[in-house]
Amino acid sequence: MRLLVAALLAIVPACGADLIVAAASDLAPLTPALAKAFGPVRFTIASSGSLAHQIENGAPFDVFLSADENYVKELAAAGKIGAETVVIYAQGRIAVWSPKVPLRSLEDLKKPEVKHVALANPEHAPYGAAARAALENSGVWTAIQPKIVYGENVRQAVQFAESGNADAVIASWTLLKGRGILIPANLHPPIRQAGGVVKSSPNTAAARKFLQFLISAQGRTIFEENGLFKP
Repeated sequence: MRLLVAALLAIVPACGADLIVAAASDLAPLTPALAKAFGPVRFTIASSGSLAHQIENGAPFDVFLSADENYVKELAAAGKIGAETVVIYAQGRIAVWSPKVPLRSLEDLKKPEVKHVALANPEHAPYGAAARAALENSGVWTAIQPKIVYGENVRQAVQFAESGNADAVIASWTLLKGRGILIPANLHPPIRQAGGVVKSSPNTAAARKFLQFLISAQGRTIFEENGLFKP
């Protein structure tokens, strides 16, 4: 596990700081703006479930930013996250996009020219779980289930569509803003994104400041400009 964490950290550019943030994949496009506004931070990006598992196993993170508040609450209950530090920093939305086929709604995913639809794995990716719920609630899940291909996280799901390995993708608005269409929020449970300080962190003061920055006016502006919404 320590080797896995080391490998993950190695792919994130070091910024000369000790603060290490485990961030859900939907936040990947926001990390440069967050680091620029707050100060040097290193981000490790993966699905929320994968990061939660790493924290359970002692990964050396200072802050956990999950796309699903339940992962943070569970870690807090297990004594891995400081319960008093937990904040809801944003609410997410899902969107659908195809680089090939005009889409106006989830119903259009039934089109024969849409042969593969990419989702993040709902087992550990909150946006994948929201996508499946939206498909079920809109009545198209049964029809398109044979077309579904799963990515490990929303970034990989989007990459499937960008590379031509999928004809359409349902992912976070942060990754599809400007090219996809928002899926009605009432089709899936709210995506409440939460963060907290990892109890084993040696940098709790800086970690707390970072979380407070996220829910400040400046932090919320960065979120809203990049496809997240006020909780």
